[in-house]
Amino acid sequence: MPELPEVETVRRGLEPVFAGAVFEHVEQRRPDLRFPLPDNFAARLTGRRIETLARRAKYLLARLDGGEVLAMHLGMSGRFTVERAGEDARKPGAFVHAAGGSQAHDHLVFTMSSGAIVRYNDARRFGFMTLVAEEEMASHKLFRDLGPEPLGNEMTPDYIAGVCRDKKTSLKAVLLDQHIVAGLGNIYVCEALHRAALSPRRLAGTLAGRSGKANARAERLVPAIRAVLDEAIEAGGSSLRDYHAVDGSLGYFQHSFAVYGRSGLICPRPACGGGVKRIVQSGRSTFFCPRCQR
Repeated sequence: MPELPEVETVRRGLEPVFAGAVFEHVEQRRPDLRFPLPDNFAARLTGRRIETLARRAKYLLARLDGGEVLAMHLGMSGRFTVERAGEDARKPGAFVHAAGGSQAHDHLVFTMSSGAIVRYNDARRFGFMTLVAEEEMASHKLFRDLGPEPLGNEMTPDYIAGVCRDKKTSLKAVLLDQHIVAGLGNIYVCEALHRAALSPRRLAGTLAGRSGKANARAERLVPAIRAVLDEAIEAGGSSLRDYHAVDGSLGYFQHSFAVYGRSGLICPRPACGGGVKRIVQSGRSTFFCPRCQR
């Protein structure tokens, strides 16, 4: 499933053709994705202007001039592709339909006043879209319990120490909890824990001192999370199976993985020499170096 860097990459790709543009025509080719689409979905979007395109956790949020927010989640295989007016689709850098999968899975097609045609393609249909009144966003079931953004000002060593204090669960499980930190996923938790030299099996409560304040472990972890996410966004995310950017290009942060997917290889930390190991935690693969991650 796309994680925060991949969703942010998609947001940045869509923003030039979405923000400030009007939905001139919406072609809805099926009544549902993962869930039923809202009643009169195409009609409610047609003629609406997108004021801003934001991201919250792994959701894309298009704020509309009519007071509603179009919330979009990519699921496992959802992707947007963009065709700009006047571009030759055969030209490198232009819209490449093969990057979006079979046309049979183009479930929604948006014709924008910006001159772009934006297609939402989702072979598995695990993605979804809904419309939420702006004033109900804070209390909506999808968003009310989300934790702070890992790149936001609320994400501090004292915050992470405070939420981890007295927890008997593993550090990795806590970081994957969307109620504690919004948007982190398996790949970037593994990478951030390696960078911070912290074991994914460590009890989360050990990030707080006796006073409940952040200790040296928490002080290492937060900048490690930020650095990994910033570098992944700069690299366009990680392309493993289904993920592509909106122009069809692949992210390349996977070439910088220190531990994820590298079981049996030597840890890249200088002077470590340990071997990367794979274990399973809560049904998810975890990759780490037992020698330098304590």
